[in-house]
Order: sequence, then structure tokens, then C-alpha cells
Amino acid sequence: MNNAFDLNWPYRFGQPTQSALLKAEPADFQVFEDLGFIPSGYGEHLFVRIRKTGENTAWVAKLLSEYTGLPLSSVSWAGLKDRHAITEQWFGLHLPGKPDPDLRGFASENIQVLQTIRHDKKLRPGVLRGNLFRICLRDIQQSRDLDLRLQQISQLGVPNYFGPQRFGHDGNNLLIAADMFNGRRINDRQKRAIYLSAARSYIFNRVVAARIRDNCLQEPMLGDCLMLNHSDSCLVVDKSVRNNQLAQRIEFGELVTTAPLWGRGTSQAEGDALAWESSVLAEHADWLLALEKAGMQQERRRAVLRTNDLRWRWLDNALELHFSLSSGSYATSLIRELVNIRENTRDENSGQ
Repeated sequence: MNNAFDLNWPYRFGQPTQSALLKAEPADFQVFEDLGFIPSGYGEHLFVRIRKTGENTAWVAKLLSEYTGLPLSSVSWAGLKDRHAITEQWFGLHLPGKPDPDLRGFASENIQVLQTIRHDKKLRPGVLRGNLFRICLRDIQQSRDLDLRLQQISQLGVPNYFGPQRFGHDGNNLLIAADMFNGRRINDRQKRAIYLSAARSYIFNRVVAARIRDNCLQEPMLGDCLMLNHSDSCLVVDKSVRNNQLAQRIEFGELVTTAPLWGRGTSQAEGDALAWESSVLAEHADWLLALEKAGMQQERRRAVLRTNDLRWRWLDNALELHFSLSSGSYATSLIRELVNIRENTRDENSGQ
């Protein structure tokens, strides 16, 4: 694979004509975690809901470790959250046989403890149902084009690209992944996982980009693996299900097309769709093999990012957006279909 990585993915509705300022201040980017379940109230794990402003997740976890005297390995979270933002998220403290720590002294100007509750299972990455977003875009004027794009995004969704932060500054994570696949030894397990994830995500984005190019992001092929929008259940398209009812379920967002997260195992795609994916993936054969050797497991991910609750209102030189996304999706992938983004900060976890 060539080391010149093109991260300028194609747009579903064409490249936006207007730009807007994102994260002019932390209050312009607000994220609220939705666990999707109520903690049990008992168990050896203490869940702590924290509101933070201008702080990243790993740093707050380190502060919790130091304050409570727990090893950093005993502090967990469900998802990385933006630094230049106001976010509410859960942290988990593993306290087997220990009482709840007094967290009243942990609060600061930028960190507030909102709730604590016990649970019988560890808080692990990805256990979230999703995130709620309140985002304000500034230096922007209402226009017919933007109103149309908002309607299209609301009704049809956007490509479910992994955001640029997954690939590191200037694609550096991909460059290191390429070196790693060529024999460079990475001893740090966490960093190795980051580079493997970047490579896997890049291949996924390439397949999604090809679906846009070949006009099959919305239109499934025979053998395509479709996923229910709010679960991981899949349906393979064959002649018996390729009918008007299927088309309606896709139009209403109940079913969406998918693309592979590469690894060991057999693809869930079949027939025409499998042949098409194989042709797209052929140029990445060395990376596919490397990901399999690294022990990654084959999965499917939605190729279309849908939100059923997008709301917006125009303000003076600003646009305020409210929407929710499932866990692991990027708010920036939605916003990029609306405007060309200008940011005040570099943020490794932006919008996830």
C-alpha cells in the first residue's frame, strides 16, 4: 500500500460551499453520554458521572487515580470525549471490598462530580448506547443550500466515516501502521492497538467512499449485508427480499448498508456484493493479511450514519444543532456534509 494517504473522502451531497467555525468556545460543543442502562446500585464498581470543561478523558482518569489512590488500571471509561468542549461522561472505579471514596474535594473549576452509583460490572469502552450533542457553528449565514443540506442529512443520513482524529495528525497513525506491517516493532500494547485501529478504519472508509463513487451507498446489491439502524442484527439481500418493502425500510432508515471492519473470519457479504467489495479491497491485500495476523476479527459497521432526532435553529451568524448518535460514530462526519469546518483547536477525540 502506498504511504501517501488520501483522507479527503467524497461527500454524499457534494462538497459544501460555506464554511463555519467549530468550537469557538467550549460551550459550542457539548456532549452528553447515554449509557443505555441504569446502573444496578450494587457491586464492586463505582460509576462516577462527571461534567468537564476543557479537559480530556485520559487526564481526568489520571486525576481520579491520583485523588483516590487507585492504580490507573482501576479507572475506566466508556468513551473518549473532546477536550475543547463541555462534556458529561461516566468513569468507573474498581473498588473490590472498599468503601466509596469521598469525592467532594475532587471538584474544580473545570470538573464537577454529578452522580455516583455502584454497579456489578466494569465500565468498558463502547458499552454506551450513544451520545447526545448540542453544537453551535459560528460565522455562518442561513442560505437555501444549507437548509436543503439539513433536510437531506435529516432524511437520508451521511457516510459513517471514521473521523480524521482516528488517523492522527497528518495521518501519522497510518504511517506508523505501515511501518509496523513492514516489520517495525511496537512494544506498547495501547499504541499498537491505536495503529491497528487506524489501519482498519482507513480500509473501512475506503469501502464507504467507493460505495458513494459507485452510487450504492443507499442502493444495495444482491448479497449486501444490511444492518438494522439501532441494533447489530444483519440481513443479507437475496432475490426473495429485494422488493419494495426492503426499499421502504432503507428509505426510512430502518436498514442501512454496511462495510467491513477487517480481520479474521468470513465476510458476511455474498454474491455480487462480495465480488464488488473484493475488487475494492484488492489494492489493500497486504494490510488485510497484516490485520488478520494481528488477530483482528472480521466485523461489519454501518456505512450510513443516521440520526432520527436532528433539530436546528438559526441564530445571529450561527447555527445550533441538536442530535444523538450511536456509540462510536463521529459528529464531525455529520457536520462535514453541511459545512467546511474551521476549528480553533486540534482535538484527538473530536466528535466521537
